This record gives sequence, C-alpha cells and structure tokens, in this order.
Amino acid sequence: MAAIREVGGDLVAIYDPKDSVGTIDSYFPASHFFVEFERFDRYIDLMKRSGHAIDYISICSPNYLHDAHVRYALRTGAHAICEKPLVLNPWNIDGLAELEAQTGKRVNTILQLRLHPAVRALKERVDAEPRGKVHNVDLAYITSRGNWYYASWKGDEGKSGGIATNIGVHFYDMLSFVFGDLKTNVVHHRAIDCAAGYLEYERARVRWFLSINERDLPASVKERKQRTFRSITVDGTEIEFSEGFTDLHKASYQRIVEGQGFSIDQARPSIETVAEIRTAAIEAAGDRAHPFLEVALKDSEARYVDGWPA
Repeated sequence: MAAIREVGGDLVAIYDPKDSVGTIDSYFPASHFFVEFERFDRYIDLMKRSGHAIDYISICSPNYLHDAHVRYALRTGAHAICEKPLVLNPWNIDGLAELEAQTGKRVNTILQLRLHPAVRALKERVDAEPRGKVHNVDLAYITSRGNWYYASWKGDEGKSGGIATNIGVHFYDMLSFVFGDLKTNVVHHRAIDCAAGYLEYERARVRWFLSINERDLPASVKERKQRTFRSITVDGTEIEFSEGFTDLHKASYQRIVEGQGFSIDQARPSIETVAEIRTAAIEAAGDRAHPFLEVALKDSEARYVDGWPA
C-alpha cells in the first residue's frame, strides 16, 4: 500500500478474507473493502463496464493462490503485480505466458533484490570480469519465526512451497541475476524449519543455508537480542546488506508503472531452482555444505519431535 501511494496510484478496491485490516486507514481509507471474492469481482466488473477499468491488480495472497489470482487479473483486463514467488511450479509459468498473449496484459513480478544497490554493484563487477572467473559464495539467511508459522499456510509445503520457496526464492533470483545460469543443484538438508545445499552457476559456487529456527542464529546475534541474520560472502568478503531495503518496493512499483517491471521469464530461473530443491534427493553433506549446517544438525535429536521443531 505504501508503494502504491508513493508512485501516485489509487487503491480503489481491496479483497481480503481477514477483516483485521485497520492499517488501510493509514494509506487508502476510501478504498472499497471486500471479504468475499464474489463481491469484489462484481465491483471490479462494474468499474470496467462503467468506463473506469482497473489498471493493475496487486497480489499479496498466500503463495499457492498466486497463479489463480494472476489469471483472474489478466482475464478481468488488468495487468498483474505479484509478490514472490510468482508461482510454485515452472509449468504454471507457461500457462501464464499463454494468457498474457491472449489478453494483451502483462504479469509483473516483484524481484526487488535486483534493485538493491549492493546487488547491482556486485553484478556490474562480475560482468566486467573475465568470462571464466568463478567465485566462491556463502549465503546464510536465518529469520526466526514463532510456533504460529507451523500452524499457518506458511508451514504447509503444499501451500507455501516449503522454506526454500517461502524465504529463499528472492536470494536464488539474485544469484542467477548476478552469476548466470544454474548448472548444479544439490540439497544436503530439507526440513520444515531449515534447508541447506549447494548451487553451481556459470560464475559462482554457492553454499547456502536457510532457517526460521532461532536455534540456528549465531551466538553474537542472540547476545544482541536480534532474531534475524543475513550474510552473503563472495570469496570471503561480506556483501553489505544491512541498508538499502527500505525503498525497494517503491522502486519496484515505479518501474512497473513505467512499463519496466520484471517479467515472468525473469522469474523462471528462481522458480525452477526452488521446485527442484523441493523434490531433489538428499545428498550427504561434505566440503560443499554450508558450515552452519553441521552446527544445526548437532542437536538434531533434541531439535525435532516426529519431524516438527521441538
């Protein structure tokens, strides 16, 4: 809502089955609000027939609904703006491409890490290097979540796509954006709260670790009472990510209204990556495993009860 307002947009209608949305008052208090999709659909159709068709429908629904809601946007005559992940499976992208061609409307996906100053600087540096140079990258992202997570749709792999999709898809997009096509995708660990593996791109070898379990936070982070840790190193040098996130949604929406939004084809590599991570056979962790994984698995017996975090 902040991004829509900051680019001069008008949010005329909102659909959300949950009605605890008083935050709307801070942005678009005059927006029409619906808790039933049928009434929302009727209002959108009325706007269209009265000559006030909606230009964009912004989709911030649970991951497994993105495909259906993007299709609805295109069929109603609007461009779609969809949060990550665009879809859960690569074959859904082909269907959206066909619908784009049929309707003449565009699907814009939010890939905001591509707009982060540190990522853009890294890409410029890599692009300027000799073609055969391959970097060693370590990626770790730990964002602590409470027990609510496992009871919500986010804890249901069929709805969220699992942890790699839910919290990692932007990072995989960033890696392919900077380092080129993916050549190797190995999974060392996959659980409801934690996953790790190895990716090899044209220009990078990547050890990655993702977690929503606060047990995995480094001791120094716990001492500071922080619940999130993010680290990306390239050849041992940390890429500074502590700043620069604030305006990425605004920048994303600005590009979209200027006709320069990220397309479904640009989203495809990361969707293919997470889909493979979701189903790949687990391989033994060796030198290619992220060092955080060994620490995380040391207390595996105490960590899980029947596959769920203790």
